[in-house]
Amino acid sequence: MALKATIFKADLNIADMDRDYYADHNLTIARHPSETDERMMVRLLAFARHAHERLQFTRGLSADDEADIWQKNLSDEIELWIDVGQPDERRIRKACNRAGAVALYVYGGRGADLWWQQNADKLKRFDNLSIFNLAKAETDELAALAQRTMRLQCTIQDHQIWFNDGEHDAVQINPVPWQTGQA
Repeated sequence: MALKATIFKADLNIADMDRDYYADHNLTIARHPSETDERMMVRLLAFARHAHERLQFTRGLSADDEADIWQKNLSDEIELWIDVGQPDERRIRKACNRAGAVALYVYGGRGADLWWQQNADKLKRFDNLSIFNLAKAETDELAALAQRTMRLQCTIQDHQIWFNDGEHDAVQINPVPWQTGQA
């Protein structure tokens, strides 16, 4: 018998001063049985950083041919493909060929560093690919905010991201750009 996804609800208030984007999003996030709170919250962070009215979560880990998050135009073309983790080069190549812009959020500490050492040269050729590294300590703090029902405030300014749930200290995330493309 297959395990079912766990459903999380997030009321996310975004104040992105870098893009002059201010909005509330009521999100339903399906966490795959093999997904950790850390990975799910990194997906939420990526959503907040690229928030748009057409940005949406996909089937994620349940579908090999879909991004974790994407934004499509009205003609159903993929404008932005967002993945989290450490995908293989084939998946990234496929994403770069299908989407106008691709953003990848890598996390995991030493494992992420090793992944970058192995893939950096191969990925430099994709001019529509942006890769951001998230520090392990920061994603651990972010994961601690995960609850089945969340009310979160996300503030983005000068490329720094703060998440606050009103109960704990704000979590500060400083994405380190490893590669900057059009995303």
